[in-house]
Amino acid sequence: MQFERPEIIRPPSELRSYFLPLTSGCSNNTCTFCNYYFKSKLKIRDADEVKKEIDALALYKNYGIYSSSLGGLVFDWEGKPYWDEKRIFLQDGDALVYPYPKLKEVLRHLNEKLPNLERIAAYATPQDILRRSVDELKTLKELKLEILYTGLESGSDQVLQKVQKGVNTSQMIEAARKVKKSGITFSVTVILGLDGIEGSEEHAKATARVLSEMDPEYGAALTLTLVPGTPMYQDWKEGNFHPISPFQSLEELKLIIKDSNFTDCFFSSMHASNYWAIRGKLPQEKERMISELEEILTRRDPSLLRPEYLRGL
Repeated sequence: MQFERPEIIRPPSELRSYFLPLTSGCSNNTCTFCNYYFKSKLKIRDADEVKKEIDALALYKNYGIYSSSLGGLVFDWEGKPYWDEKRIFLQDGDALVYPYPKLKEVLRHLNEKLPNLERIAAYATPQDILRRSVDELKTLKELKLEILYTGLESGSDQVLQKVQKGVNTSQMIEAARKVKKSGITFSVTVILGLDGIEGSEEHAKATARVLSEMDPEYGAALTLTLVPGTPMYQDWKEGNFHPISPFQSLEELKLIIKDSNFTDCFFSSMHASNYWAIRGKLPQEKERMISELEEILTRRDPSLLRPEYLRGL
């Protein structure tokens, strides 16, 4: 069966990357809030096909020549001339699940054909990270795998079980420590509102605690978006899930920042799903970030928030 390129789902910071698929779908395709990967069957792309795309990309980059005989290149990015020629993002939902020997083979080929690359990045589930030894992760780091993105979602084991994340917080923390030992930069996301109104405060407090123990270089908050077709959306329609309000999401965000205890983390809520964008270094800018959120929460002016029609995943 021919491999079909997945839709581009990427972290905001990978805007200027070239998107190179190794997989399609997600190995942990059970998260009840996820409209893209839920129940999507994981597909692994043949390494030779990946290398042909790398060959075509290098030929185009170095000489402006596109060879259809090499195959694999999708030039939808040709109309988006923002590739900085320095970054590659490995798709899809968890490219680190790619078989380790083949992953090394692909990364070596990338380094050979595009020696001026500065950074290779990928999504990785905690399960993927835990399958790899620290030495294996260090080898990937030497091959320019510089940053991994993962979702904590919540610091509450009860919430993680409820949304079928597939791991508990102890495993999340263990995965983070492995990544840090390897020298790979770690970026971790959490989801505001994931436990609804009833569990809002505990979700935020537990998330701050576990995220701090993970102590990533980058942290980011998203706000839950209920999407038709997901089990969580159905729970809402049936009256079993009660979403927080926009201002309650900012209360959660403030609590996570207030209770955090990072070594040195750049934390943001710049994602389009959020009602208010804030960014800064923690702990250095904690007071400024909290003050900014308190001002918005005191004013309670809906016109200050991102309108629903501009929110997105």
